[in-house]
Amino acid sequence: MKRQVTILGATGSIGLSTLDVVRRHPDRFALHALTANTNVDEMARLCREFRPRVAVMADSRSAEALVQALGQNTETEVLAGEQGLCQVAEAPDTDTVMAAIVGGAGLPPTLAAVRSGKRVLLANKEALVMSGQLFMDAVSESGAELLPIDSEHNAIFQCLPVARNRDLGVDGVRRILLTASGGPFRNHTAEALRTVSPAQACKHPNWSMGQKISVDSATLMNKGLELIEACWLFNARPEQVEVHVHPESIIHSMVEYVDGSVLAQLGSPDMRTPIANGLAWPERIDAGVPPLDLFAIGRFHFERPDLERFPCLRLAAEAYRAGGTAPAVLNAANEVAVAAFLDRALCFADIPAIIERTLAELPVLPADSFDTIFAQDRAARQVAREQIARLPV
Repeated sequence: MKRQVTILGATGSIGLSTLDVVRRHPDRFALHALTANTNVDEMARLCREFRPRVAVMADSRSAEALVQALGQNTETEVLAGEQGLCQVAEAPDTDTVMAAIVGGAGLPPTLAAVRSGKRVLLANKEALVMSGQLFMDAVSESGAELLPIDSEHNAIFQCLPVARNRDLGVDGVRRILLTASGGPFRNHTAEALRTVSPAQACKHPNWSMGQKISVDSATLMNKGLELIEACWLFNARPEQVEVHVHPESIIHSMVEYVDGSVLAQLGSPDMRTPIANGLAWPERIDAGVPPLDLFAIGRFHFERPDLERFPCLRLAAEAYRAGGTAPAVLNAANEVAVAAFLDRALCFADIPAIIERTLAELPVLPADSFDTIFAQDRAARQVAREQIARLPV
């Protein structure tokens, strides 16, 4: 039986990589639904090639444009908005959902997929960062199969024992060694960080990614969000997760055991590897990734992250320890700050300052309902915008 796949965020880098893996295995996978933000031309192209039953756009205007682009002969139904996203995520005709919508907007449809008991391939780290315990409770209650797709978390998943619940503290696991490339500004001085441009921040030395995640990688906020995600996925405390800057991006993460063994997952910096692992798990399939040439790489390097120049990693760990709605506030403030930087309304070095001020201004509330989380998310975005407006021009 073919797996019926829905891709949330089909026109982004993760979505396109997923489609490439699916394209290589027509005997294994079929597309039930594709979703996108507002990229009508790309979505129309994908619909013509893959012929999904349903396509969803972020708003009605984009949906109407897609209907016009596809014409009357299409078999693809076109929906719009969050309701359409949740509808395809929980549809009984699909069993596998790739959650690759960037940012907090990905939480509602990802949660819908979880609650309906799907295999959820989690590439949207913000969903778990925002809702933490509530999200994991929903996974447990529904029986959903949650497989991490971030290269680091997928590496940890592969290095942990299979026949257990993958919690740290059992089966001899001591800690997680979470690797980070260090981003394009790893060797910049604090003064130099104030002058970097959006184009420079989006040019990652190893990975091909979207703008938002590229900036997060440059500030190390991406690693901070991944630290929070690892704590929830693997039932770890922040002190059990140690970040290692590894500029080559070949070792995607490691797991240390109490007997001194350290297991690592290596591979080229290509997201098709973890995507294929999630789609076919527990089997292995060809992902289209060339074999790793260790002779060409020659040697690996490691260093500690500099929390003075890159405080976002510290802020993320502090938000997780604070608990409640603090991680949701952290994430919302970061999204607003990164968007302002990309619009050239904010200096790169001011991104962590906006996040820290937003965290300081809002109270930490119990994250006991999704309504509370979404309310604090909205409040944090407003506070972050106000903080940006107060900055000297």
